[in-house]
Amino acid sequence: MNDAGTRLWLPPLALAGCVRGVMLRDTRGRQLDAVQRENYFPATPLVQLFWWAEGSSEWLATPGFSTPPPERRHAPALFGGPFTLPTHTRNPGDMWAFKLLMLPDAFAALTGIALERHVNRVVDVREALPQDWLAWARLMSDAVDDEARLRLLEEFLLPRWQALGTQRPGHRYAAWTEALAVRAATSSAGRSLRQLERRIKAWAGLPMRELRAVSRAENAFYAVAAAEGGGGVNWADIAADNDYADQSHLCRETRRLTGFSPEDLRRRIQVEEAFWAYRLWR
Repeated sequence: MNDAGTRLWLPPLALAGCVRGVMLRDTRGRQLDAVQRENYFPATPLVQLFWWAEGSSEWLATPGFSTPPPERRHAPALFGGPFTLPTHTRNPGDMWAFKLLMLPDAFAALTGIALERHVNRVVDVREALPQDWLAWARLMSDAVDDEARLRLLEEFLLPRWQALGTQRPGHRYAAWTEALAVRAATSSAGRSLRQLERRIKAWAGLPMRELRAVSRAENAFYAVAAAEGGGGVNWADIAADNDYADQSHLCRETRRLTGFSPEDLRRRIQVEEAFWAYRLWR
């Protein structure tokens, strides 16, 4: 696949515990047809901030995927919380967008926003962000190009993140999930199982079982990519090596988090434009 105009920006080490990455997508002039303008995204615990320099997106009502909001509004800047289901969208025409992905506990610490009420929701940033973030969001909207937005992102987030003095886990979900569990367990305000679960849900918006499911799925995703470069994919081995009970467990969770069986997802990532977001992370 030719993913021209699509790239992934990874943060500097100083922001690694705050920002997971930025997905940059520009389809202007590529003459994509309607099917190629569709987009598939997996379920994610990450907080998402979108800026639309050009174009827009339609949220599609697809069985097994997240439900479109009652009012399909579109704004130059959008805020999305964690998603427990995959999402299927389509761009009506050419588009140019900038999608910031943040770890949910970092976002909650920086903004004071409780994420539980934002799970599976996308809204105008004016409905969600505090005033200083809204001023920054306007600057991001007015930026002349992606490089200017990346500079504004670092200039805004880096001093705020450093001021928190927060521990900074690695990029992978598994490392972050385990660090979150340890932090919850060592917090001073009670250590019962129920208290730990409440604390994790307050920080991340999702329960630990959901975060662990995403960790398993990410590990399996990278294991499949490695196997494709070697002797081929053995799904039973992938399941056994990545904390699934068995191959059926892998299939069920993959379908729930992505909308597809493991083999169907693997094939589509290789050949379909609409799966560009998956290819970015390989």
